[in-house]
Formats: sequence, structure tokens, C-alpha cells
Amino acid sequence: MRRKDREITDFDEIMRIISKCDVCRLALFDRDFPYIVPLNFGVDVQDGQVYLYFHSAGQGKKLDLIAQDNRATFEMDCEHNIILYQERMSCTMGYASVIGHGTVEFVPDEDKLAALRILMRHYHAEDFAFNEEMAKVTAVYRLKVLDMVGKRRNNLHPEEKTKTYVTLE
Repeated sequence: MRRKDREITDFDEIMRIISKCDVCRLALFDRDFPYIVPLNFGVDVQDGQVYLYFHSAGQGKKLDLIAQDNRATFEMDCEHNIILYQERMSCTMGYASVIGHGTVEFVPDEDKLAALRILMRHYHAEDFAFNEEMAKVTAVYRLKVLDMVGKRRNNLHPEEKTKTYVTLE
């Protein structure tokens, strides 16, 4: 990472960023170009190992690509705001993000409901009752995170005296 002053390696801080994100982009290997797809996700930590959970229809391009090569890169971001520097008449973008690598594995049928609960927990605090018939035809998979790093841009540099945050909705 070029800007080490923005790098976040603290596990708890990275997990706080993940908890604020509502989309995880998964990049998969395709022939000529990478294939990237935004997905709803859930996160779980088991014995120090981070897993990101996803779901989709039971067939499609992303599942075909995972079957061919289960290595993936993921990215998620949040805390977006425009930072305006009035004195020097310039601006930048504030954010927090996490990027990493992992391997995707399909969740066995007998573990699908538990995995879907992990996914829903990210968006909905209460336990969610699932239509078990729908779960049977839903593909559920998880990414075993091999490495990840966070990054944040919201801090002032010493020469920056004034700035205004504009929150994006």
C-alpha cells in the first residue's frame, strides 16, 4: 500500500469497517477480464478465521467461474463523503475500505440455514424465519479470507487547516 498512513491492520478496526458495509464486491477469474459482482454478505469468525457468506440463484456465471477457479478477491467500502478544502480550492473523497483475498467454498445443504442466518444477521438484528423450500434452491457459499487490509481516508494532513465534509446518501 502506497499510503501507509491510511493503512489499517488492526483486526478489530477492520471488523468494525466490515460491519458498516452493506455490499461486498467479489472479483473472480474469467478468461480475458476479471469478473466482479456486488453481493449482499454476512461475516462470521470461527476460531480466528474470517468467513464471508453469500447467496444467489443456483446457477449462473459467478457459480460457473467459482467452479473453475475458487480463488477470489473481495472489496467493500463505506463512510463515503466529499472532503472540500476551501483554502486551496480542491477536494478529495473520504472512505473506509477493506480488501482481501480468499477461496470460495460451497456450503453443504445441511448447513445452508445456519449460513443464511449469518448473512441476515449482518442486515437484520433479529432472528429471521426462512422459507426452507426457497433455501433448498438457493446457492450458499462462503469465502475463507486468507488476507485482508483496511484503508481509511478522512484525516487532515498538517498543512490542511480547513475542510468541510459532505456526506453522500
